[in-house]
Amino acid sequence: MKRVVVALLTSASLMAGITAVSGQSRTAPAKGPALIVTPAETLEAQGLSVIIDQNKFSPIFFDEKNAGIQLVLHGNRIATDGAVRLDRTPEQWAPVPAFISRTRGTEPNQIVVRSDYKAVDLAYSVKVTAEAGGFRIAVDLDRPLPAALAGKAGFNLDFLPTAYFGKSYLMDAAPGLFPRHPTGPMAKDGSGDPLPMATGGKSVTLAPEDPLTRVSITSDAGTLSLYDARNRAQNGWFVVRSEIPAGAKENAVVWHVRPNVIKNWVREPVVSFNQAGYTPGRSKVALIELDPNFTAPTEAELVKLGPDGSKQSVFRAKTKPRGRWTRYAYAAFDFSSVREPGVYAISYAGQTTNPFRIAADAYGRIWQTSLDTFIAEQMDHVGIREQYRVWSAPSHLDDARQAPPNITHFDGYKMGPNLDSPFKAGEHIPGLAVGGFQDAGDYDIQTPENASVVRDLVWARELFGLDWDETSVDESARAVEIRKPDGVEDAVQQIRHGTLQLLAQYKVFGHAIVGIVDPALRQYAHLGDAGSQTDNLVYNPKLKATERKGDGSGAQDDRWAFTTNFPANNLVVAGALAGASRALRESDPAMAAESLAAAKALWTKEQAGVKDGGDGRDDSSSRRSPEMANVVATVELLITSKGDKVYADRLRTLMPVIQQHFEWVGSAAVRAIPLMDPAYRAQLLPLVQALKTKVDQDMTKNPFGVPISDGSWAGSNQVVSFGTTMYLMHKAFPELIGTEHTLAALDYVLGRHPANNLSLVSTVGTASKLIGYGHNRADYSFIPGGMVPGVLIVKPDFPEAKPDWPFLWFENEYTVSTTSAYILAARAAMATAAETP
Repeated sequence: MKRVVVALLTSASLMAGITAVSGQSRTAPAKGPALIVTPAETLEAQGLSVIIDQNKFSPIFFDEKNAGIQLVLHGNRIATDGAVRLDRTPEQWAPVPAFISRTRGTEPNQIVVRSDYKAVDLAYSVKVTAEAGGFRIAVDLDRPLPAALAGKAGFNLDFLPTAYFGKSYLMDAAPGLFPRHPTGPMAKDGSGDPLPMATGGKSVTLAPEDPLTRVSITSDAGTLSLYDARNRAQNGWFVVRSEIPAGAKENAVVWHVRPNVIKNWVREPVVSFNQAGYTPGRSKVALIELDPNFTAPTEAELVKLGPDGSKQSVFRAKTKPRGRWTRYAYAAFDFSSVREPGVYAISYAGQTTNPFRIAADAYGRIWQTSLDTFIAEQMDHVGIREQYRVWSAPSHLDDARQAPPNITHFDGYKMGPNLDSPFKAGEHIPGLAVGGFQDAGDYDIQTPENASVVRDLVWARELFGLDWDETSVDESARAVEIRKPDGVEDAVQQIRHGTLQLLAQYKVFGHAIVGIVDPALRQYAHLGDAGSQTDNLVYNPKLKATERKGDGSGAQDDRWAFTTNFPANNLVVAGALAGASRALRESDPAMAAESLAAAKALWTKEQAGVKDGGDGRDDSSSRRSPEMANVVATVELLITSKGDKVYADRLRTLMPVIQQHFEWVGSAAVRAIPLMDPAYRAQLLPLVQALKTKVDQDMTKNPFGVPISDGSWAGSNQVVSFGTTMYLMHKAFPELIGTEHTLAALDYVLGRHPANNLSLVSTVGTASKLIGYGHNRADYSFIPGGMVPGVLIVKPDFPEAKPDWPFLWFENEYTVSTTSAYILAARAAMATAAETP
């Protein structure tokens, strides 16, 4: 990424060398500062953090590139996965060690981690000890390697490719270059294994020319090898490795790691703001993220850009401290008093940010691309074209085969002993090759997420209007064209497309299913055109693997349908279908009636005995609550029926659920107020008061005014959902809830967040996330309008939102339901901003 964003250490700025680091430090010493152990059990020095197994390998996705020993050097996480591995260049689902414990060692500034591979009888300790100029890594085995692991087990440390593209390395004295594109060498034995780029040395130095990313590793006994794991999989990193010798036990591998640390290095401030700009009347507060070692100016300046490129100072003010959060300090620059339309930038600490607007129509085009391009690109079972570009040929026309019982899929789907299906394992299921959205960067249909897209678009139309037509959809021809209006609202067409899949499942099974996903790992890892992921021919077991006959083939590439009948999924789908019936009533009355009938049937079926937590079966990688889903579905049917007593009475009986889970179901509950009696609103009033108290308390936990996830997946979806919820609370209870929360949510996802100031919605705002994890990720590109998860907290305290490496899905993966949630929240924020024009 070649862009100017304050304090954003992209590969471009790294290449600029020392002069781009900071106004306070421009020289590099021969040796780095001494590392010390912190209370969080990391090793720290100014400019360097060694994070030691605070982040674990995933039990589902295994190698997420956020585990083991990790290095944050000059504000950039450049190395990860320091651990014993059983592969030279592990892929994502290669075996990973299980973390056992992390303790203080017997030596000063030493951390000891215990891990094992139980399946192969390998247990070991890794000792990380501070020493002059860096740290020592020593691997001690409980017992020598089993014979089967000789030549396979070794210690790996992975280095971020984008930090080293175009730079050099030295293996001992032998020079080499890190390639931008993997170029081999590969083993000639048909294994597909990469051979080392360099091997046999006792030391390796990465990027000797670059003080910001230079790291040297020396091995005491065994030799070192350097691999490009991208030769095996596009999401691989550069791997430094030492094999564990047969018979070795204590000090089986000993490395001395010497990251170059620039003396007195400080990270430059990140000035974060809404990249789409501001309407004149709303609050305007930029946040400044500060290295605690930085001598921070106490004043910031707003400049207005003239037609000739001049910068006129229009406002100066003291910054206000916002406290410490994670490893950084924060300050606020409030320029709300500036209302005159124009193009502006913020000057602080000798730098000026990229521009943004103050304009009445600042938010006029912040949601449309998400609808007409991103959601269109995620459509399944159709071909998608955008002028000269073909996003996908018609896809997955061979859907789907019955998944077998008693399996756990590598993407988290689970099937117990009961199929809840009239079809046998492996049998083709007719009727499913229609509608639906591919969930994310992979190509599966997750039924609850598809239902969420439908409901979000229904709500957005009803509450705010989505009068927009830039895409043509011809379901009968399986043809979609972006930027070709056809006279029908895009939102209505997408609601219909999602509904087609939900109805298809109901017609085939009589209930919602978990979803449809690729059966084989190699197929699942497919990148590119969804239309080429399968042969689009129905599997015929009578044919050979490469044989085709009529509309059948012997290729077992048809996706699997996971068909378990879960009450929560049925209720989520019932709510979506009830909403769809309202949206489709004018354009497709037959489908509207069919949707409503299915919604009523699913809802009625689940009213007996719905309990929070379901029936004990896990529907996927996360558990959903049938009780909460029941509240939402009941509200949707209440709205559709215009207050039918059946649903109103049922909603009253669900008040204990609403009270217990108001934070999650409150947005639906308040939508029912106009159709319920005054006593219903009175019961919600103390819940809103309690929610306000909780929100006010939660908002003191970080300076951004929104809930920030600290889990293993970044939290932009949580933020936009919060924004929508608080808007609905504001409209229902304006005497209690203001507009600030909804606007804070919009500010966060459009740039005012930790780590950098990029808009998390690709192409929205003047500076946005332009390398994302979608079907396109191998191209280091973006899908317009998609929202990425955003800022991950790498434990214990490092906020990260890498701008240039697409393969960290927990930061960069577009998902269709997250983006539809953004559309709804964006429209809510637009309505909120319009209250103070």
